[in-house]
Amino acid sequence: MNDKNKAKTITLHGRKVVGGCAEGEALVTRETISGWGGVNAMDGKIIETRHELRGVSFKDKVLVFRGAKGSSGWSSVFHFTRLAGTAPRAMIFNEMTTKVALGAVVARVPSVTDLDRDPLEVIENGDWVKVDGDHGIVEITKTRTSAA
Repeated sequence: MNDKNKAKTITLHGRKVVGGCAEGEALVTRETISGWGGVNAMDGKIIETRHELRGVSFKDKVLVFRGAKGSSGWSSVFHFTRLAGTAPRAMIFNEMTTKVALGAVVARVPSVTDLDRDPLEVIENGDWVKVDGDHGIVEITKTRTSAA
């Protein structure tokens, strides 16, 4: 394989929220997500009216986002996504709140926060991301090559 075809891998280190390991395609938003009224638990789609990912499902994706907003409905919505099989494979977020932590716990998906670099600046939609929640490690395999 020549250098042009090699995938670039970046490793970030952070803090465990929920343990376990998972990997998948990244779904990235710089916006917070409202759990109650912002997500359809039956298909994992974001339904919040003005959200940049409206109509997009996080099912089987690694969800990379700023954090949660709204009420404590986050926990029940993410509990239902787990039961319905529509939860993300893992979650990476910047703003640690009780809402998002509880949502990650009830969804039972590997989750990390407090990374040594801003994941929203490093991870792009479509990147392949491995989350090791036990060790707080995120490995990103870039799917796009830079022009540099």
